[in-house]
Amino acid sequence: MRAIRLHRPGGPEVLVEEDLPTPEPAAGEVRVRAEAIGAGRPDVLVRKGTYKWMPPLPAIPGAELVGIVEALGAGADAALLGRRVLVSARELPTRGGCYATHICVPAAAPYLLPDGIDPVDAISLPNFQLAEALLGANAGQAVQSLLVLGAAGGVASALTQLACARGIRVLGTASTPEKAAFARANGVSDLLPRDAAALPDAVMAATAGRGVDLAFDHLGADWLIACLRSLAPLGMAVSYNVVQGPPSRDVFALMRELLGRSLALRTFSMHTFDEQPALRRALMDTAIGRMAAGEVKAPPACRMPLSDARAAHELLDAGSSIGKIVLLP
Repeated sequence: MRAIRLHRPGGPEVLVEEDLPTPEPAAGEVRVRAEAIGAGRPDVLVRKGTYKWMPPLPAIPGAELVGIVEALGAGADAALLGRRVLVSARELPTRGGCYATHICVPAAAPYLLPDGIDPVDAISLPNFQLAEALLGANAGQAVQSLLVLGAAGGVASALTQLACARGIRVLGTASTPEKAAFARANGVSDLLPRDAAALPDAVMAATAGRGVDLAFDHLGADWLIACLRSLAPLGMAVSYNVVQGPPSRDVFALMRELLGRSLALRTFSMHTFDEQPALRRALMDTAIGRMAAGEVKAPPACRMPLSDARAAHELLDAGSSIGKIVLLP
């Protein structure tokens, strides 16, 4: 089989295409032949060697793969043979392994996909799973509006679709005119300045001084401060990444400064569900059902050959792509 591996952390240049033996499924496993492979931010962290759940080196990165079950290990359900499935590294003992033409996984790990979902579209399902979990983080609070940073991103665009389906107004930011156009077409009603200092005033102006009920931040730094300042009374900011690092300001001091609004801050990771497989899989089943029913749509994909994994990571590092990057074996 062909696979992309790294033997040491570093830039895109450490990703090497290799010919490896095609794995044989052990008892209780299935082998999946890849049709489409996702490339995303966790893969960059693996490549850099900074992922908290780092697989041992040499490692094959990759957190999601769609393909056909082509071989069964002893004891695996014969009904799986020939079925199209989604493999998510969230279901695997090691976080990675999907940058390959073939992968062996526990037979219980893959998600069966309806025939109506295109393999490339299915690569975005883990983003919708994450978005379902993020929107559930408000603990039942009524939500009129929310703010999502980087609204053209994979998770952000999934959040936007799910929020719009629930009648929630979505405000967002975008870094380029092309990304702004995509965000608007995806359901963002208000595109706000991509300036952390100016963002709270812009949110207040757009919401008649009320603010938003939820703000989703993956950037950190000054952007997390801006999100907190953009909240309505009893609002909550959700930090699900810190791409730009933690804020330099004392966040608790700011929340005391804004005490009259009774604000909340939640950090969030899908790893919260590592020991809750039933809930984790239910979130994915919901996402699959929504896509099959046409309630949500995968964003346009940037399709690249698996052999161009380095170029895909250059795009990820630059943050210049719109939608999902999909590697084709």
